[in-house]
Amino acid sequence: MAPAGKISSFYREGNDWFCNASLPSDITIEVEGVFFHLHKFPLMSRCGKIANILEESQDKDSITLNAALSEFPGGPDIFLVAAKFCYGIRVELTSKNIVMVFCAADYLEMTEEYGEENLLAKSESFFHKNTLHNWKDCILALQSSDPVIPRAEKLQIEKKCLNSISMMACTDPSLFGWPMKMYGSLQSPGGSILWNGINTGARIRSSESDWWFEDVSYLSVPLFERLIQTMNSRGMRPETLAAAVMYYARKYLPGLGRWQSGQSGKPRTVASFSLTPVTVDQKLLLESIEKLLPEKKGKSFCRFLLGLLRVAMILDVSQPCKDSLERRVGIQLDLATLDSLLIPSYSDSDTLYNTDCVERIIQHFLSEPSITSFSPSSFDQDISPSSAPLKKVAKLVDNYIAEVAADVNLKPEKLQFLLEALPECSRSLHDGLYRALDIYFKEHPWLSENEKEQLCNVIDYQKLSIDACAHASQNKRLPLRVILQVLFFEQLQFRTALAGCLHVLDNEGGPTGVATTTSDMAGQIMQRDGWFTVVRENQVLRVDMERMRTRVGELERECGRIKQEMQRVAKSHSSLSSPHLLARRFGCKLLPRLQNVQADTIENVGRSPRVLIDQARSSRPSRHRKSFSLFGVQCKE
Repeated sequence: MAPAGKISSFYREGNDWFCNASLPSDITIEVEGVFFHLHKFPLMSRCGKIANILEESQDKDSITLNAALSEFPGGPDIFLVAAKFCYGIRVELTSKNIVMVFCAADYLEMTEEYGEENLLAKSESFFHKNTLHNWKDCILALQSSDPVIPRAEKLQIEKKCLNSISMMACTDPSLFGWPMKMYGSLQSPGGSILWNGINTGARIRSSESDWWFEDVSYLSVPLFERLIQTMNSRGMRPETLAAAVMYYARKYLPGLGRWQSGQSGKPRTVASFSLTPVTVDQKLLLESIEKLLPEKKGKSFCRFLLGLLRVAMILDVSQPCKDSLERRVGIQLDLATLDSLLIPSYSDSDTLYNTDCVERIIQHFLSEPSITSFSPSSFDQDISPSSAPLKKVAKLVDNYIAEVAADVNLKPEKLQFLLEALPECSRSLHDGLYRALDIYFKEHPWLSENEKEQLCNVIDYQKLSIDACAHASQNKRLPLRVILQVLFFEQLQFRTALAGCLHVLDNEGGPTGVATTTSDMAGQIMQRDGWFTVVRENQVLRVDMERMRTRVGELERECGRIKQEMQRVAKSHSSLSSPHLLARRFGCKLLPRLQNVQADTIENVGRSPRVLIDQARSSRPSRHRKSFSLFGVQCKE
């Protein structure tokens, strides 16, 4: 019972709370620096803890008893609710304070032993009858339990909330007619939407499984982690759990959204109430998120993992977390894309990209066993049973090497590791490796011939396409020995193809099966006609160049002899009577007339383009050549 005088309210003066009773206060309770000046009898009649405090202090003669309640659940605000209940004042229980009041009643031992319908029984009844059966109230109650998690776990409040939320998230809300707050409370028992009390016939579209993502994203990291674990134990689909984890991570880890695809739609929510976003430790969040991710593979999921790995390197999370993310990415490397695999180097390294991380990912791909994929309806995974993962990874790695090869700070040793990371059987063509090396040689012109040859050893020249061989045979950036090897294999393949062509001609009159085989072989040879043309042109060009060098040497020697003769003639001061005589003496020929020269030019037009090109090359001026004319005689030195 309350002290004499009707108590209608409490009032506050600074850090002190008083009740408007006519009797003076005889007990002061301190809660987190706030003092409540109350009376012993109403408190001890409802609170077992305060009654025990009074019994232990009966031998003291102090008029006013002072007591401090340490670690009180909910702080001064919740103690004020309990004090009002002790004084008989009506208190309001809501979804936001029910967990705190429940824990405070347990802390104060407000059981039925100290009065019927005590606060502990009332709060427990409200929690089970009102809170657990409503999505909104359950979310708010769970969110408000963060400060009192240890006591809430003891009372199984948290467990019951998690089970209730998991059950509602795993079930179609329209089956039970739950008040979906996105449409307000205007809903018929059958699940149809009401407008002004009229059944519209429209039903709530609850077939999608992501309607609860936004609401649970307001939970703290420990609570969200336990919720996902509870949903997993209840058998929720792994792709749904992964999508929820990705949504939560994308909300609290800035920069992660850009690595998501197909997630641009507006999130669904059933809670039309305002929730306060939680403050999270990003490192703790990322390490917790990594543990919640399922062991599945999917295209969007792989992209998310690579984005998560980038953020992990920026935040410098624990090494086990980084290793686990690299392992997860490596298992599904065949689903990765080039842009997501280009991870920048966030350390003190001089290189632009983190090639060491990619090397470890490739090793995980080669060593770790394969895992199952998400269901086809979830995540645009783009997986075909006939595709070979090793071939996909080889193509991806070749493109990756071509991108990082443009980095001037990339060492040859690092490039060598990437070139040799995959086994020989992973590539049917080595065009990608050749392209990457060509880019690297172009951006690193200071490399020695030995370094270039060592890098080129990874290329199997028999696996180069026609276009790659044609380019390599004329590539000045390649070492001379490599060019000779390319030319050798060109000639070898030419001979093999020619032998196959002759075999086809010999078997033209054979049986049908043989004819079919030979015709197929002939078709292949015809497809490689461009290859033969390139080889023949290269061989003719080399022969013409050798002939041109020989002829130029002979002309230089002849011009030197003529120059010596001219110098002797100039010294003798002999008179020359006729240009023809002088020309005949020196063994030179007179230049033809202009008309004859033009006629020869017209005749040369009809020659092959290759001869004209060779003549043009031989006519280039040289610093070792001089031309002079004397009496219509032209000589070259």
